[in-house]
Amino acid sequence: MLTIHAAPLVLPVGAAAVADGAVAVDGDRIAALGPYEEVVAAYPAARIRRWPGLLTPGLRQDRARELLTRCYHPDPREAEELGGLPLWGEDFERLAATMDATRRAGSVRRGLQRMLRHGTTQVAGPFGADDPALRTAVARSGLVVRAAPPVPVRDGVPDLDPFAAGGDLARTAHGPLTVGGRADLAVFDVPDEAALYGGGPRPCVATVLAGRLVHRER
Repeated sequence: MLTIHAAPLVLPVGAAAVADGAVAVDGDRIAALGPYEEVVAAYPAARIRRWPGLLTPGLRQDRARELLTRCYHPDPREAEELGGLPLWGEDFERLAATMDATRRAGSVRRGLQRMLRHGTTQVAGPFGADDPALRTAVARSGLVVRAAPPVPVRDGVPDLDPFAAGGDLARTAHGPLTVGGRADLAVFDVPDEAALYGGGPRPCVATVLAGRLVHRER
C-alpha cells in the first residue's frame, strides 16, 4: 500500500528543505517528494502518517562492527544488574569470557534493533566470512551494508547515535532522498536541523527501512 510520510520539515539532503513536506513511498521506493498538499493531491488514496519534527534520510552508522562485536547490549531483564547501555571495554571482556553463542546472538540482535531506534538504515561493513552468524544477523535486519576499508578500533565508547561522531546531516545521512530512490527515512522530534547536533536530546520517533516502518516511538 502506498504511504505518505508527512512532517513539518523535510530535509532531503542535496536539495532544498521542504516546509510542511511529505514523502510518498510505494513499496521500497520513493514515489514523490515535495509539499504536503501536492503529494496528497497526486496520491489521494494513500495512507498518511503524520510525524512531528524533521523527516530526513536514514543515517549511516560507521562504528557498527564495534557496536556488534565489542559491545554487549543487555537484555531488558538484565537491566537491574547491567543497566541499559551497551557495555564496552573491561565490562564487555568480562562477559565475553563466558558468553555462549546464544547470549552473543541476543546481544547482536538487540544492538541492531537499537541502531534502528536511532534512525540508522546503513552500517559500515564488511561483516565477512570470519563471522557468518554476525553476517546473517545483519542481513536479516534489512540494514544496508556499505563496504568500507578495515579501520583500527577507535578510542572511546562507540555510540548508537550516528550524530555522536560529530558529522552534520549531509555527512551522516545514508544518502539523499530522491524520487525513485530507496525509501530509507528517519524522523526526529526536534524543531530544526541545528537541534540534531550538539548535546541536546534528538529523539528518533520513526525509522523507515526500504519502505517498512521498522521503528515507531510509542
